[in-house]
Amino acid sequence: MSEDYAALGLVAGIEIHQQLNTKEKLFCRCPTIIREAEEANGEFFRYLRATKSEMGELDRAAEEEMMQVRQFRYLTYDTTCLVENDEEPPAPMNQEALDIVLTIAKVCGMTPVPEIHTMRKLVIDGSNTSGFQRTALVAMNGKLPGGAEIETVCLEEEAAQRIEDTFFSLDRLGIPLIEITTSPCLHTPEAVQETAAQIGMILRSTGRVKRGLGTIRQDINISIREGARVEIKGVQELDLISEVVRREAQRQVALLEIREELKKRGASIEKTPVDVTSLFSESKSRVLKNASMILAIKLNKCAGLVGREIQPGRRLGSEMSDYAKKCGVGGLFHTDELPAYGVIEEEVVSLKAALSASPEDCVIIVADKPQRCQCAIKQIIRRAEMAFEGVPKETRKMLEGGSTAYMRPLPGAARMYPETDVFQVRVTPERFADLEIPEMIDDTIARYMKEFGLTREVARQMAYSERRSAFEEVIASGIKPALAERAFNSTLRELSREGILITRIADDDIKTILCAINSGDIAKEALSPILSALAEGKKPEEACEIAAPKVTENELTLIIERIVTERSDFIRERGNAATGPIMGVVMKEVRGSVDGKVVNQILRESISRVLKTP
Repeated sequence: MSEDYAALGLVAGIEIHQQLNTKEKLFCRCPTIIREAEEANGEFFRYLRATKSEMGELDRAAEEEMMQVRQFRYLTYDTTCLVENDEEPPAPMNQEALDIVLTIAKVCGMTPVPEIHTMRKLVIDGSNTSGFQRTALVAMNGKLPGGAEIETVCLEEEAAQRIEDTFFSLDRLGIPLIEITTSPCLHTPEAVQETAAQIGMILRSTGRVKRGLGTIRQDINISIREGARVEIKGVQELDLISEVVRREAQRQVALLEIREELKKRGASIEKTPVDVTSLFSESKSRVLKNASMILAIKLNKCAGLVGREIQPGRRLGSEMSDYAKKCGVGGLFHTDELPAYGVIEEEVVSLKAALSASPEDCVIIVADKPQRCQCAIKQIIRRAEMAFEGVPKETRKMLEGGSTAYMRPLPGAARMYPETDVFQVRVTPERFADLEIPEMIDDTIARYMKEFGLTREVARQMAYSERRSAFEEVIASGIKPALAERAFNSTLRELSREGILITRIADDDIKTILCAINSGDIAKEALSPILSALAEGKKPEEACEIAAPKVTENELTLIIERIVTERSDFIRERGNAATGPIMGVVMKEVRGSVDGKVVNQILRESISRVLKTP
């Protein structure tokens, strides 16, 4: 999509949610480690229902979640406790997590709130056993170097990990989570992505955030002129952010165009559904044939609009289907796409006749059990009515590629209410002043280039690496930067490309190997095979014995003399130029057990003797 975003009036803001790398969870003393479902030691079940706010209001997003009565299943572990089960009051707030959040706020030039109050945010989608998420405002009013304004920084508890639709794992629930929210100050897709990257850089610079898939999520708020604010949840890939913004702008433009076309046509909605179950009793569509009820509605003068594409792979009919699915149905059919999906032309003709539909009209049908069917048709009518208004305010989820689907309405003020089980925490000026601002990764890259002689790309890789601290420690202990970089970055990348699980290699084991190389016990040429052995679960001593068995100087001399004798004719023919090829043969045999410089010296002396012999 090629658009003038200034002319569109694009306005966007971003919320970054990042797990903090603390020893304990936010409101209990359980460790913040992720487990496999197979390791679970128990399970329990819950039904969640929304509660009214202190003002007697029910949050509209929670109200929609209650349209389906669902039983949620949760896995427990020996690393979770009764707090995650919502069977015990929360412990006091994790102060380690709070200091990390305050540090990030300080980097952004923010003002901390003098007293932190924990709030409950109503969430009944199953991701919190309590039916709410605990969250606390920590600081306000900051700015990034690029000019983007940071409105708030909050400290929250992470949600449970969803395994399937209503099936959750409690290992992740309660991990401390920072939420950084910008103002709606961004006006191009690229600006949104650049701002997310800059915030990500600040978070990484602390060295106190978790790494890996699922540990960071971006929510994007977007609107255009005459459109509406839409929140897109759960964008995990930084490189997709600009595409998500582009596609949402495209969607809102398309919806506004549909609105104008509806007005121009004088379109309308027949709000009384018609039972057409009998028309499909012999249908080849399994969905329709096996349904206990099929309801239909007619959209007057809407032909072609329900099937109009509004995003890649998404149509107005997709939007209506999203709303219907909230009632538990699988989706809907509409005459802009029929005949298809097992529905034949004769059935379409009969359907249109049953609703007195003309070629200018569109008919939508939904099939399921009666209760679900009736709920779904109401939702379809509701979303069709919204098409006459343009762009509905809503929360959406990202789909593969950057398009989005409806999740729920935007939450309102009724969603939040005070948490009465957690004490307030005072943030004194002294505490805030004592927090040390970490070196920013951009500055780390420049330092690595200057002090260690690394190229910009290698310096960037090393600065963003999880092994950065270990890399700096070994250099401080006397290991040369080039060797340290090979051990903690380049060689690991090569092994990873070969399919080796480098995450199994501990930093301390790499340090041990580097010390052995530095002391001359093993050759640096053995680094790669030794790291491979470590990835297989071997201890450093075992790995060295396998990949670089010790070779004494006498044994090395005998090996070289044998290889030189076997290739004496080649040496006399090539002279000193034979050193390189034979060096390769020797190094292959000693398998990195001896430093190349030592091998080269003994080899040259042996070749020299051969050349002097008549």
